Amino acid sequence: MKLTVLAEPLLEFGTGTHICPRTGIEQMGVYDKRDELRRTELRIGVVGRGEGIDLLDEWLAKCRTGIERKAGSKLLNLFRGFGGISPDHGFLTRVINSPQYTRPLQKSEITSALQLDTRAARIERAVDLFYEQVRFLAENRAVDVIVCVLPNELFDSVTTRAEGEAGNDELEHNFRRILKARCMHLSTPLQLVREKTMLITKQSGDQQDPATKAWNFATALYYKGNRTIPWRLVEDNAKPPSCYIGVGFYKSRDGETVSSSLAQVFDEFGHGIILRGTPVSIDKKNRRPYLSEQQAYELLRDALDEYDRALQHMPARVVVHKSSHFRDSEQAGFRRALIEKGIRSRDFVAITSTDIRLFGDKNYPPKRGTLLTMSESDGILYTRGTVDFYKTYPGMYVPSPLRVTAYDQDSSLESLCEEILGLTKMNWNNTQLDGRLPITLECASKIGDIMKYVDPNERPQVSYSFYM
Repeated sequence: MKLTVLAEPLLEFGTGTHICPRTGIEQMGVYDKRDELRRTELRIGVVGRGEGIDLLDEWLAKCRTGIERKAGSKLLNLFRGFGGISPDHGFLTRVINSPQYTRPLQKSEITSALQLDTRAARIERAVDLFYEQVRFLAENRAVDVIVCVLPNELFDSVTTRAEGEAGNDELEHNFRRILKARCMHLSTPLQLVREKTMLITKQSGDQQDPATKAWNFATALYYKGNRTIPWRLVEDNAKPPSCYIGVGFYKSRDGETVSSSLAQVFDEFGHGIILRGTPVSIDKKNRRPYLSEQQAYELLRDALDEYDRALQHMPARVVVHKSSHFRDSEQAGFRRALIEKGIRSRDFVAITSTDIRLFGDKNYPPKRGTLLTMSESDGILYTRGTVDFYKTYPGMYVPSPLRVTAYDQDSSLESLCEEILGLTKMNWNNTQLDGRLPITLECASKIGDIMKYVDPNERPQVSYSFYM
């Protein structure tokens, strides 16, 4: 066994590099400022009741001018102030909202939805209310992102059952997932926010300070509206150009079938492809889903065809991350696709949970990046843990490491873990630098959450911005 601590991966921004997304954006500007096709204005559509629309107007005004760091905290790097959204620094863009881009919900309609007997009925009615206004904006206004502001009582009503209400629904009902799936064909990403989260005063049970909220909100808006990324991993020129692919699984709404989902990131601006697989088999012994050889072959073949269509060449190396262990049939199918496409370098990596824990010599958990190598192909990696840059462990619970198992590897285990650590920083829905899962599997999981609500005959969107 060998114990090492991997270095925190560097991120590249407009004029330099840093390990922290917030510091990098603030000091060096967004990475895609070098993209001549990037938008310097983001038009924000808004759907909500009158009070919610007013709150969003106030929140956007504060986001434009900036929000001070968390008062009284000595953790200056963890609780960084938000410098604002402007054309002059940071995000280098102007956020535009206007009454012309706004569609109000009628209070009487919201009240009517709240009075329905079952949570499923309330969800369906609430989705209908928002969908009609989202559709109008997407079809009649040149907006880049549509923000749906959820009234507090409506949010509570669609996320919890009323007292005494039966809970034997045969289908899963989730407001956020249904709305995103329903609006997908409109080709405009959605951002959902609750009215209470936009209040600057700290609310009961609200864990984030206003500046952190602003960082995450602005980054998500920027990524969804611009379709390019505010930072990227620093490229390792010693490695062949690589395509990273995540394979996950999701249950149908009735829980009867399990299907595969795939996400890949294949260029410097974070562009990729999202594919919906087919229903898969379940292992009778451990109840885990798996791909047949033909399913594995077709899933990877289709992903590589999309890569070729986008970049007009094949990658030199393919890394497949899977949220469960690789079966022989899956490896055979993936290999067949790679051989057919002439790709020689490959790494098949299972990233799973583990009961193994390490303990630090002080009161803090092990450092993020701690790697316990148990063999050439098996190790324990802490993607969450104590962060020197933050001078603390920025989590609420004891961190759980990942089990990293390489099945077919052309790279060392340490190199594969360095890539995983880097890919945990590529989630544009969160600006804290210590994500737990690589974006490949994070994205594949989010895809499954939404995909189960997309009609099988509908072509799903291929951008991650429609699922986050």
